[in-house]
Order: sequence, then structure tokens, then C-alpha cells
Amino acid sequence: MPEAFENRVAIITGAGRGIGRETALLFAAQGARVVVNDLGASLEGEGSDASPAERVVQEIREAGGQAIASLDSVSEWQSAERIIASAIDVYGRIDILVNNAGLSATSSILDHDPELFDRVVRSHLHGTFHCLRAAAPHMKAAGYGRVVNLVSRAGLIGVPNQAAYGAGKGGVFGLTNVVSRDLAAFGITVNAVNPAATETRMVTTAIESFRAQGGEQAQMAEGLAAALQPPENIAALVVALAHESSARFSGEVFYLEKDLLGLFDPLSVEQSVERVAQLSPTRGMLDALSKLNPHASQVPYTSND
Repeated sequence: MPEAFENRVAIITGAGRGIGRETALLFAAQGARVVVNDLGASLEGEGSDASPAERVVQEIREAGGQAIASLDSVSEWQSAERIIASAIDVYGRIDILVNNAGLSATSSILDHDPELFDRVVRSHLHGTFHCLRAAAPHMKAAGYGRVVNLVSRAGLIGVPNQAAYGAGKGGVFGLTNVVSRDLAAFGITVNAVNPAATETRMVTTAIESFRAQGGEQAQMAEGLAAALQPPENIAALVVALAHESSARFSGEVFYLEKDLLGLFDPLSVEQSVERVAQLSPTRGMLDALSKLNPHASQVPYTSND
């Protein structure tokens, strides 16, 4: 369907590499005009480099598509405003926003650097909020919009040594739940995608780090490497969720592992017991707790994202 997004304008953050790059290319191939946003920083947010975004723009244009580069950071409000403004200034509208940009840091909470924690969380949570906040009024005025946020099981169920990444992505999960309800009345859908292990700079860097540690970490690295899926796989789902025909989905979190597409259940009370009122407050609560089965002891950590 090469004309599926004709006259639509899509902004993809973190689009210089990996999932963002493939998403930008796929939107453009199907007729969208694309804003390729990427600061070009390191995984921990250091430095900047215009070349990743500019290469994607060049590739789109050489294939006959339309695209511009945006080198602003999503982490700061004013620069995020400029990302959205670039679409309005050049193309006159914004129909689709893909919040993909984000940093990473691997560290135990015991020695996590507070400044790095703040930087990583800001890139995911504040970055998604900033872009949403700047784009939403334009989408409301048009009576149409598609927003897709990237989340991770690091924030949904937890991954060791990923406090900052998990906190940021967990925040995006909560933001998706709320904003989908805020914007539903205006023809705007807001969904999230949780990819399983995907061949991106973030994941391949983690694999090399695990290999270097040897032992169980090296074994986990090999399992992770074997499970990798191409970023094109995730791009296909993101683009499908941005299609006009996907209006029935909003406030949903999708899981994608190679050919397996899943939908997360909303959080709900799965187990319940009544505490014994005749006992002391603490004793009654301890008695009630003893009748519940903790999920953490039943669900082992897996190497998928």
C-alpha cells in the first residue's frame, strides 16, 4: 500500500538508527512526509552528531520520498517544541508522532550515578511528554492523530541493573494510559509497543558487555543474540498502528517477538483475600499476605527486552 500515508506527516524521534530509522524509512516508502529527529548522542546522552539523521533523510529522498532532519533533543521542552514546529513550518501539519528516542545506562542501584539516572529518565519520560504536549494541540485542531510510544519490559516487569531505563520506560507506560484517555475524544489514538530483543545499538552494546563479563553473563549474551529480531519487524507494527484503520486501538500495549504479536492485559487485581479483622492490624495483614503468591518468585528474568 504505497499510498497508505499520502499527505500524512510523521515525526519519528530517535530516527537516526535502529527501530527509529526503519520506521522513518517505512513511513516514507508508504507516502508519508517524515521528520527524522535524532540528536546523534551516545547511548548515555553525550555529544551530538548530525550525520545519523541526515543519512536517513538522504536515503528517503534518493528513494523519491520527502523528509527533513531535526537535530533537537526531546529532553528539553523548548527543543522538543522545535521538533514539532519543524513539521508545521515545512509541511503544515502533524498527523503521526512516534516517541522512540531514549538513552540507556546499565548500573546497579547500589552505585548508579544520580546525574546519569536523571538524564536517562528525562530522555524517555520527559521526552515523550514534551513531544506529546507540543503535538497534541495540532492534532486536536485537525480532529485526527496517531501516537505510538516505545516501552520496555524493563519498566513493565523489571530487568536487573536497568533502574534508569526501567523508570523511564515505566513512566512512558503510565503516560500512555493517561494520555490515551485525555485525547480519545479528539480522534487521537495513543498506543505503546514493547519489542522483544531487537538488533539495535542499545541491545548489541549490552550483548558485547555481557560477553566480556564471562560466565553466566556470557551465556545470557548468547541467548540474547540468538533471540534478536530485525528492527524492521518493529517498524511494521508501529506503522500499522499509525494507519487510519487502526482507530479501534488506543491505550493498548503491544508485544512483538519475531512473528508473535501480543497484547498486554491491563493491570488488574488477580488475587484477593480478606484479612482477619479480629486480629491486630499487623497480624491480620500478615495473615492475609501469607495467602497470596508473589509473582516475582514465579516469573524468572528472561533476556528479552
